[in-house]
Amino acid sequence: MDDNKGDSEFAGKKVFFLFPSATVQNGVIPELVQNEYEVYLAYNKDTIRRVLRKYPDSIVLVDTGEKMPEREWEQWVRTVMKAPDTASIAIGVVTTHGEAALKGKYLGELKVAAGFTILGQDMAANIRTVFEALHGLDAKGRRKYVRAADLDGNATINIPINGEFVKGRVRDISAVGISFDLEDSPAIEKNSVLKDVQIVLQSGRVNVEGILFGSREGKTETIYVMLFAQKTDFEARAKIRKHVQHALQSRMDLELR
Repeated sequence: MDDNKGDSEFAGKKVFFLFPSATVQNGVIPELVQNEYEVYLAYNKDTIRRVLRKYPDSIVLVDTGEKMPEREWEQWVRTVMKAPDTASIAIGVVTTHGEAALKGKYLGELKVAAGFTILGQDMAANIRTVFEALHGLDAKGRRKYVRAADLDGNATINIPINGEFVKGRVRDISAVGISFDLEDSPAIEKNSVLKDVQIVLQSGRVNVEGILFGSREGKTETIYVMLFAQKTDFEARAKIRKHVQHALQSRMDLELR
């Protein structure tokens, strides 16, 4: 468990939303993703407990107004907080159905570490409140960017080399850079400026410019690493972050079955 906590200092913490409301899904979570939080959605209170044993330094934000009576939510929270293998999980409440008495119970009696947020009509204020709770728990750690490997092999890249586009496969990607392989593993010098690069992701196609940071030999091909140019526009980075979240969620969904 201590090792996991040490890892989270550098890699950040996983933030799970259990039974998130439409307000959270459509307003809060997209902003967290664009601000480089590693966010997951979960919809089963039992399977998530199993997963949390594997990630004991995570944060779980539940909506006590969704799916179960409040007394069952209280019991679930108490059980997770008391169980030795999940006692280090930081639990909080993010709900549109909160009342002052309920907030007092969770903060005063249960002493949940991730706060009790009652969402209102002001979405900017909602987002700010959740950000503050996650910042107080050092959810990002020292990590600046969330990245994801493309496990299904559907993300592709096209790079113009000597006047022709060479197709490749994305290995992993973040809003700051990408690793990939290319057909026939062409020789590309380190620090080369790569322009008009096309990356096809689940979230859409993005066009970027970057600098080849380096390469290494894999089992059967060369793996290249490119850092995106600082001038890469907001829309491109937003699509990349959306893709990263989708890829990580898809992988986590297998664990949450």
